[in-house]
Amino acid sequence: MTQEKKLRWGIVGCAGIAIRSVIPGIQKSLTGEVAAIASRDEEKSKATAEKLGIPVAYGSYEALLADDSIDAVYIPLPNHLHKEWTIRAAEAGKHVLCEKPFALTAGEAEEMVEAAAKAGVHLAEAFMYRHHPRYDRIREILASGEIGTIRGIHGTFTFNSSGASENVRFHKQWGGGALYDIGVYPISAARFILGREPEAATVQAMFSPRHGDVDMMASGLVEFPDSVGLTFDCAMWAAFRNTLEILGTDGRIYLPSAYIQPPDQPSVFQVFTKDGQREETLEPVNHYSLQADDFARTAWGEQPARFEPVDAVHNMRILDACLLSAEQRIRVSMEG
Repeated sequence: MTQEKKLRWGIVGCAGIAIRSVIPGIQKSLTGEVAAIASRDEEKSKATAEKLGIPVAYGSYEALLADDSIDAVYIPLPNHLHKEWTIRAAEAGKHVLCEKPFALTAGEAEEMVEAAAKAGVHLAEAFMYRHHPRYDRIREILASGEIGTIRGIHGTFTFNSSGASENVRFHKQWGGGALYDIGVYPISAARFILGREPEAATVQAMFSPRHGDVDMMASGLVEFPDSVGLTFDCAMWAAFRNTLEILGTDGRIYLPSAYIQPPDQPSVFQVFTKDGQREETLEPVNHYSLQADDFARTAWGEQPARFEPVDAVHNMRILDACLLSAEQRIRVSMEG
């Protein structure tokens, strides 16, 4: 199935996530084509463009934004550059998909949302997992009452990159650390599942002098209304895990691969109830492609945004609280 109309994408930077996942996802989507890529190193952008079949390569981000043929940009730059280039892209009239974490603070996120609204462009945070149909299916199961009332959620996202000699995630001032990089996933997922905003957060973290004093491991409790808690851990110095469990009064749902899902493999999760347990299996899909399609249809005015830009502000408020809690070893309230 193909679509005649295409959203023409420009990629701002040659980050690994763009090369491995997002660009191929857009190229396989129904609605998008990757028309250009930019890097501050023109040779790098040319090499990447040649490798991925992208027709135009620029040696600066400014040049890409000046290209009137580009409708939307994807920004996978280091975290401390998200605000600047999102705002500059919006002011250039481009729709913007910005990689997570959206910004360094909720205040920055608010500025980005305001700039997009003023420019009349669509802005979204690149949480691809939310576009996978398995999460719609999970919400259906929860709404049916099959596992009862939700009592708690537990999420993990850990991997070990501690041996890297150089990594942008090891720069504190650039928004490095596990909370920014992957802690945002279970936090976002809990908000999505519960449909509510939390009241407080408490986080314990291991800050590593060997890695620029960023948090290489963090464990937290995020308190939601009605005494529901998200417990989570995230790490860049631990064995790999990528899970989510939703615990109810009458059962539970367990995702062994909650955020990363290979596009060529079925998505499988377990449902445990009073009547026994079963596996639910969904056909292989590319959630990066689905994210691109949802984005394009919203940019074209064909459907409302599945996730409004302000959603990114709410997620950053929790991250702000988690970082403050970890640094000061305190419980941080978000009420009021």
